[in-house]
Amino acid sequence: MKRTFTLIFAVITILLLAACGNTKSGASENAGVKANEDEGISGSLQFYTSQPDEDAQKLVSEFNKRYPDVKVSTYRSGTEEVIAKLMAEKEAGDIQADVLLVADAITFESLKKDDLLLSYHSPEAKNMPETLVDPDGTYNGTKVMATAIVINTNNVKTLPEKWEDLLTTDAKDQTIMPSPFYSGAAAYNLGVLTREDSLGWDFYKELKENGMTVTKGNGAVLKDVASGEQSYGMVVDYIVAKAKKEGSPVELIYPADGVPVITEPIGIMKNTKNEAAAKAFIDFVLSEEGQELAAELGYTPARKGIDAPEGLKTIEEMTVLEADMKELLNQKEDDKAKFGEIFGQH
Repeated sequence: MKRTFTLIFAVITILLLAACGNTKSGASENAGVKANEDEGISGSLQFYTSQPDEDAQKLVSEFNKRYPDVKVSTYRSGTEEVIAKLMAEKEAGDIQADVLLVADAITFESLKKDDLLLSYHSPEAKNMPETLVDPDGTYNGTKVMATAIVINTNNVKTLPEKWEDLLTTDAKDQTIMPSPFYSGAAAYNLGVLTREDSLGWDFYKELKENGMTVTKGNGAVLKDVASGEQSYGMVVDYIVAKAKKEGSPVELIYPADGVPVITEPIGIMKNTKNEAAAKAFIDFVLSEEGQELAAELGYTPARKGIDAPEGLKTIEEMTVLEADMKELLNQKEDDKAKFGEIFGQH
């Protein structure tokens, strides 16, 4: 009896240990699957953006720290040129881009209208202001970027307070702005400011009469103002704050009568050849890590709970000028054509 009992006890013990081993093994396997989810994302990803080269490279570099097996190729230019390339590829029947990050929501609304965007509701989007998230999931705002006034502090002693201060004698032949034919932000600003009763098309006509120079993009505006070649500029805020921090003789002024704001949305092209990697890229950009990177690069993040960099205002601190998005989309090309007539550009 004693020997039988000992044998039964040994068998039960072995069975219990085996069961525990299976449970632990199963848990390890499940944990392994979860831990290796990121590792399973690989392949090539075509990233089209209007971000400055250095910022785009930093974003890709940080993304690759989490997803080292994804090879990201970046095409970078102004928003209008990025979209022109995209449309040329569409006409050829072979869109190369997987992920698109450019200046403004109007551009994405146009692509959405043409059914070129994939619907993806990122789990990170719940941490974004609702106004920056497309309800259909085709794009998400990633930053808050206002267009304001930059001045050269060596040349300008009386700070401008409102947009019409660019029409003064002091500003004559000393003001520069980006072209809406190149910059998506400038195209958006054009639509918004011309629909403000206090400004309208007369504002742009008077800017021309006062000697406004039009250059390719926001970076060129800042360069000329920082060098003293121009004294005033219309430019996105973040590049001014960054330049001032680096020692440039520039100052940023948010006009009291309000500023247009773009959100640099991101989205996935519907015919992406690497949907898993594209979704991972979106998640990373909207994640706390991605948004902290945006702040580190000098942008005001879109994600709630992350502070704006020094020298910039949050969206709650700005007077934001807005216009009907559908009207801006429908009138965008007409607005650019009218701008071209005023400034002799196309």
